[in-house]
Amino acid sequence: MDKSELLNQLRIDRGADEDTSPSRIRVWIGIALGFALAGAAIFWLLGRGATTEVAVVSARALPAVGGGSSVLDATGYVTARRQATVSAKITGKVRTLLIEEGQRVAEGEVLATLDDAEARAEVSLRQAQVEAARAGLGEIQSALANAEREYERQRELDARKLTSVSALDAARTQAEAQSARLASQQSAVKVAEEVLDAARVQLDNTIVRAPFAGVVTVKAAQPGEMISPISAGGGSIRTGIGTIVDMDSLEIQVDVSEAYINRVQAGQPVEAVLNAYPDWRIPAEVIAIVPTADRSKATVKVRIALRSTDARIVPEMGVRVAFLEEKRGTAATSAAAVQRGVLVPAAAIRQDAGADVIYVVRDGRAERRAVTLGGAQGDSRQVQTGISAGDSVIVDAPPTLKDGDAVRTRREADQ
Repeated sequence: MDKSELLNQLRIDRGADEDTSPSRIRVWIGIALGFALAGAAIFWLLGRGATTEVAVVSARALPAVGGGSSVLDATGYVTARRQATVSAKITGKVRTLLIEEGQRVAEGEVLATLDDAEARAEVSLRQAQVEAARAGLGEIQSALANAEREYERQRELDARKLTSVSALDAARTQAEAQSARLASQQSAVKVAEEVLDAARVQLDNTIVRAPFAGVVTVKAAQPGEMISPISAGGGSIRTGIGTIVDMDSLEIQVDVSEAYINRVQAGQPVEAVLNAYPDWRIPAEVIAIVPTADRSKATVKVRIALRSTDARIVPEMGVRVAFLEEKRGTAATSAAAVQRGVLVPAAAIRQDAGADVIYVVRDGRAERRAVTLGGAQGDSRQVQTGISAGDSVIVDAPPTLKDGDAVRTRREADQ
């Protein structure tokens, strides 16, 4: 190889340097970024075009309250503080029964009578004994009067020295003996009268009367059946004829979770809603917080007084209560009702970064909402802020669901 060829191989190619210049590199980087952005846009558009099927329900509005907003909701039952299973004081057979379920009775009204043949016979016997004792008392009184007159004559004769000492002593002894017999017979009469009173009480015990005014809720016996206040309930012996409830003593008892009992205090206003009458708002007030907890349920019992009475309120009815923040009638009370929020199924609530969120459907897409929760009502939760009544709430949202995802809704039955 000659020198000219060797020199040609050692020569630097200036065109290759020009291809790797900084301006050339920037061009290629721009092209690559353009392709990446275009791919991302295509992927985003494709993603927006995909839809996820979700189940939705409508958020239900809670009733408005006039005395302040609710700080806690709970469920409970109507109970009667004054009720009694009425029975006779003695064991006996029912002769007549004068009550029926739903009947209103007054205090002292006769509810039933027992067979009183033996009691009446006992009264008659004791009455005869009293009369015999009183007759004996009259005889002794006559004898005493005669003995006293004889003693007085003997004293007069003795003063004139016309009788013996022995005759005077005999007259005095006879008068004292009759006086002692009189005292004994008076005691016998008193005992006979007391026994008669006891027999009359036993006769009166065959009549069953109402211990207080109320309504008969249970009729537990029939004519001809035996009842006994000391029966253990076995066999055919009844322990009572029925149950009476004082409807003026009705109140509400609810179990409040230990975690929320600090929101309840005595005298706090309450709004109650019977399950049977969901549109009827009953004003109420906390009577007391029972100072003990149920360890199995982690709850504390709260007693609530009803401010109004009504024939529609009966014992053992289910009731929902809202503990109000402010007392009714205060200066803070507004004439306009304060909305308490909405109810949504508990399955609609998700945890996201430590916050409570709910997804709603808006314009065909999922929209993430941060919410403030209130109390629980069965399988539903109160939502105080974040959504409004009528919003389509997604229930059991897929874990992959994100804000802005296209969704296809399937309407569930509102709870």
